[in-house]
Amino acid sequence: MRGRILVVDDDARMCELLESALAEEGFAVSCHTAPATALVELHTAEFETVVTDLNMRGLSGLDLCRRVAAERPELPVIVITAFGNLETAIGAIRAGAYDFITKPVEMDALIVAVDRAVGHHRLRLEVTRLRSAVEASRRFAELLGDSPAMQRVYELLERIVDADAPVLITGESGTGKEVVARALHQRGRRADGPFVAINCAAVPESLLESELFGHARGAFTDARHARTGLFLRAHGGTLFLDEIGDLSLALQPKLLRAIQERTVRPLGAAEEIPFDARLVTATNRDLESAVAEQRFRQDLYFRVNVLRLELPPLRARGSDVLLLAQEFVNRCAARVDKHVTGISPTAAERLLAYAWPGNVRELQNCIERAVALTRYVEVGVEDLPDAIREYRPEQLVIGSDDPSQLPPMEEVERRYIRRVMEAVGGNKTLAAQVLGFDRRTLYRKLERFDGR
Repeated sequence: MRGRILVVDDDARMCELLESALAEEGFAVSCHTAPATALVELHTAEFETVVTDLNMRGLSGLDLCRRVAAERPELPVIVITAFGNLETAIGAIRAGAYDFITKPVEMDALIVAVDRAVGHHRLRLEVTRLRSAVEASRRFAELLGDSPAMQRVYELLERIVDADAPVLITGESGTGKEVVARALHQRGRRADGPFVAINCAAVPESLLESELFGHARGAFTDARHARTGLFLRAHGGTLFLDEIGDLSLALQPKLLRAIQERTVRPLGAAEEIPFDARLVTATNRDLESAVAEQRFRQDLYFRVNVLRLELPPLRARGSDVLLLAQEFVNRCAARVDKHVTGISPTAAERLLAYAWPGNVRELQNCIERAVALTRYVEVGVEDLPDAIREYRPEQLVIGSDDPSQLPPMEEVERRYIRRVMEAVGGNKTLAAQVLGFDRRTLYRKLERFDGR
């Protein structure tokens, strides 16, 4: 069934024509020649769209629109009118109509309008549901989402939350790896201890060793005071090493020893100091390929990869996009004290259609911008960035015989790989099978494309 439709027209013959045309297209239709009885059924049955004539005895189509807008604001109304002028259209829209059709009615145009209205209604209900679901879905602190992909994440988190073994979190940039690490800490038995985090790619190599292990006074020039390293600061809690794939080869054996021995020796110190902290690491790189290419030590890889958690990209999480977007609207509106309550259905359609190469981080930036720009209580399409408003799935069309207009093979490969990744929801293992690559080859190609 494509949707439940309520048809109201005091012309019985017109009612029959509309019912026949809509039923033939798979809609369930209930017809009324009296607006008053139609209103009664609206209170006793569920409909997804109302189709009404404008000029009727007893209650006009505009009056019916106003009643529906007041009592069922989520229900779209399509008005049929014999007067297709601008004044009539404006009157219908002001009365709360979703769309209007002029007589004589072209059934194909009516079917298209009803189909759009049903889709609008369903999406509005979904947006409303997600607003109320934001708080209810907080199973792991800041984590949001009820898609199958996130359900699998929650299931694994439940199983490893109290384990002390090292955890490796993998996933594309922007998928929320640090958020997951914090959730593990906050729900685990070490929640009362400190959560200490560092981005290994953001600290110069010359300083990272001192940051991790600390140093004694006089260990090097300007070391006027002893410094406690992050391993010791995380004692009793969790140490999160982000972007561990960027760790230098020189520092990797020192990190391996600290993990194995559960002790650290600060720079310039004579003795090793024991620590008790859970280690959680994260990377957006393919560590297996890095091991094969001798850019990452195999023994360290095995040591940090005891428990592995792979985060899905946002494009593989379905309506989680809207759930997250609604949460970001709530946060941003509260922060700037602005009355913005949600996302319009048309804006929601664009958010769902977009591929989100920057994942959750990109969505958060998008919503923060939209809340700042919007002049209404809901974020609209016009508030979204151009890239999202104008997005179309990437396709390769060769429409020229001019050699100068033909793309190079690398560009053809890039577009095709991106298209396959979208089609499989970001699942790299499945994408590699479709492409005929091994996973390492696919990771290398994706990394090269990301760097362009």
